[in-house]
Amino acid sequence: MSMAVKPEACRVGIVGYGEVGRILAEDLRARGVARIGAYDVKLGTAQEPPLREHAGRHDVVLAASHVALAADVDLVVSAVTASQTVAVAEAWAPAIRRDTWFLDFNSASPGAKAKAAALIDGAGGRFVEGAVMTSVPPHRIRVPLLLGGPHAAALLPLLDALGFAAKVASEKLGVASATKMCRSVMIKGLEAMVVESFTAARAYGVEDSVLASLAETFPGIDWERQGTYFFQRVIQHGRRRAEEMREAAETVREIGLEPWSAAGTAQRQAFVADLTDAGAMGDRLAARTDWRVDADRLLAALSRPR
Repeated sequence: MSMAVKPEACRVGIVGYGEVGRILAEDLRARGVARIGAYDVKLGTAQEPPLREHAGRHDVVLAASHVALAADVDLVVSAVTASQTVAVAEAWAPAIRRDTWFLDFNSASPGAKAKAAALIDGAGGRFVEGAVMTSVPPHRIRVPLLLGGPHAAALLPLLDALGFAAKVASEKLGVASATKMCRSVMIKGLEAMVVESFTAARAYGVEDSVLASLAETFPGIDWERQGTYFFQRVIQHGRRRAEEMREAAETVREIGLEPWSAAGTAQRQAFVADLTDAGAMGDRLAARTDWRVDADRLLAALSRPR
């Protein structure tokens, strides 16, 4: 498809109609994209009704399968959980039309992106890795996005026209994803460390002293506010973050280094996700105003018989 094609003439498909997929659909529609389709594995399950309700409000056509979606798109955005990165590419490879753009939005390791790229490019599509560099909801489609791979520069003008805030990191596949994953070792690791440190401090009754010491060492950070924010992010998105951190651990492992920190972060994120799913952490989507409330909930859950 020519890069001169206007947004309203571009046919966009979204694989994964979760929070990110729905945000992209809304913003693409606002940019004038007239034809938006989507597919999600939750279709045909008890979780389908809210997907159909959203799709109906925004005139998004829900496809019955990967194959059905692949038949009528110029650009597909894969926005699924990290563990499904290669599986989606496997599902698309037999059906993708020649020269269809395949933008992989997933938080996966360079190795996973390389496997997905081989499948898509080998089938005649054009794979571009996308590394989302911060949380999507505040920025929406304008979230900072690094592109990578031999087709990245050619796709950039179309993404600009569609409203993405993208830039090419490298024509070498894996550079964008490595940047994202190495950053995640730090960012998601900080979240996990704060949950662990602050909860333990709360249990010992030393939280005020710990916060005062942190403020002295890192005076530029409001640790009360940061702690509340980190607890909220882990409670709301711990499951997805755990998957991302397993991919971050794999990124580290791919260079021959044992990913003790990344692997531990994945476990802590998954641990909080399990408690949240069990109802121990309160309303997942509620606004958090004091991290102590969530730390106390976590401690209460630990004290229950298992």
